[in-house]
Amino acid sequence: MRFKLYVSLRHRDDALRLLVWDQHPQHPEPDMATLCETRRRRALWLLAAVVDDWGGEWGACEASPPQRGIKSWVELPR
Repeated sequence: MRFKLYVSLRHRDDALRLLVWDQHPQHPEPDMATLCETRRRRALWLLAAVVDDWGGEWGACEASPPQRGIKSWVELPR
């Protein structure tokens, strides 16, 4: 199975914005969904540390239908 990956990097409104969207499907089993989210957040620990140090924000959420997958985003103030 092949998944697409979308990456966007923009400088707008005095902030640097990064968006990464992958089409990793939602896990139907709650235990697998929790494990997957835990792994994703653990893999992003360095990003979280940098964003926190620069006073920015970051997060991850499900893509809005009809899209599928997860969108991870970062916003760093100038």
